[in-house]
Amino acid sequence: MKARQRYSTRWICILCVVSFCMGMLFTDKFWGSPDSNNNLIISRRREEKELQIVSGDCETKRKPTKDRDIMGEVTKTHEAIQSLDKSISTLQMELAAKRSSQEMQSNSNNGGSPLMAVNERRKKAFVVIGINTAFSSRKRRDSVRQSWMPQGESLQQLEDQKGIVVRFMIGHSATSNSILDKAIDAEESQHHDFLRLDHVEGYHELSAKTKIFFSTAVSIWDADFYVKVDDDVHVNLGMLASTLARHRSKPRTYIGCMKSGPVLADKNVKYHEPESWKFGEEGNKYFRHATGQIYAISKDLATYISINQHILHKYANEDVSLGSWFIGLEVEHIDERNMCCGTPPDCEWKAQAGNVCIASFDWSCSGICKSVERLKEVHSRCGEGDGAVFSALL
Repeated sequence: MKARQRYSTRWICILCVVSFCMGMLFTDKFWGSPDSNNNLIISRRREEKELQIVSGDCETKRKPTKDRDIMGEVTKTHEAIQSLDKSISTLQMELAAKRSSQEMQSNSNNGGSPLMAVNERRKKAFVVIGINTAFSSRKRRDSVRQSWMPQGESLQQLEDQKGIVVRFMIGHSATSNSILDKAIDAEESQHHDFLRLDHVEGYHELSAKTKIFFSTAVSIWDADFYVKVDDDVHVNLGMLASTLARHRSKPRTYIGCMKSGPVLADKNVKYHEPESWKFGEEGNKYFRHATGQIYAISKDLATYISINQHILHKYANEDVSLGSWFIGLEVEHIDERNMCCGTPPDCEWKAQAGNVCIASFDWSCSGICKSVERLKEVHSRCGEGDGAVFSALL
């Protein structure tokens, strides 16, 4: 019994030692695999993170390019829509003008007396500039001719080469074939720079004269723009033409120095508005409109005036009247401050800084004060150079 007990105790010890050794062996063998697996998983995760970072960098680098491409397409689409809108508007206006001309011809054939004959073959032009003048303004006209307005062959070359038409616009006197009309006829035979209107001249008829100018100009010239300017304002034709060219693709444009002055109800003031009650309470301001010294309108707006001239309401002030005709229409008002620079030193400083003015005048005089004496000086100090208009990019 004792011998068996010793025997079993010995084998138990041996078995424990063997089991311990086997346990150590198997533990080393199988625990090494998870470590290697973990290392493999960790390395794979690192690679995935690096790939994500790299792909993220690529996406961030590509994104601005994609955004630029999208913005470029949006810009192109917007420009195409604008161009199409202008084409449709022009076609509509030309169709309406054609109908109007047919009605006028029909009335003429039936013994009617239309305001003006419609010229079937209109001359192509870029811009028609009408210089508003009066019978008593011969000296003003001469000062314009001696400063910013080309003369003789240069005037014709400007029209032929650049499509820029410049004319003094004037109507006729209340008495037919009067001495005033004959004086204008003589001046025209000398300079060939007048546009005669079917209109009785008078200061308080400027709104009517404006309507007739645009209607007459549209009937003679097929131009992109029509400009009205006073004969006591200095103009740089090259700057005017290049500025208008920037808005060539836009439909229904109205360009000038936009303002909104007070409605004057007092009968004793110069710019009294007899219909001031239409603008609300006393002290109210007019709607936004271009100042009357100079402004430009696109072809479709000039055609609109021509077609509807008989029903367009006239206010006391010509610039207010023009602005009122576009209310309710899809018109883009372009506030061009270079069209209302002051006389020297204002326009001179701007010219020296490289910002040549389109037009210059004195607000206090609604034109250049003493323009007959000062226009040459303004031209010499603020002019763009005599050949600038021929090199203007249209």
